[in-house]
Amino acid sequence: MKPIEMIAWFSLERVPNPVRYKLDDKVIKVEQVTSKSDEKLAGNRMIIFRCQSDMNGELRPFELKYELGTCRWLLFKMKGRRILTWYRRG
Repeated sequence: MKPIEMIAWFSLERVPNPVRYKLDDKVIKVEQVTSKSDEKLAGNRMIIFRCQSDMNGELRPFELKYELGTCRWLLFKMKGRRILTWYRRG
């Protein structure tokens, strides 16, 4: 898990919706949220977002977690090593 800077909008019911985030000085737009679920880990309530973004012309899946108690965003899973290499190259 890696903490990230996130731009999100919140519904009137205080539910966050991710828009884009910053990872290693790159801004990645969240193209689509495919599913949303709740999780409780060690007493911390979290919302899990399974998302997709266009990276190098391909839709790549990843997971974002939002901690309700601390209002912190985390990048939890990102599939494909090429993505991480692409971020590092800049």
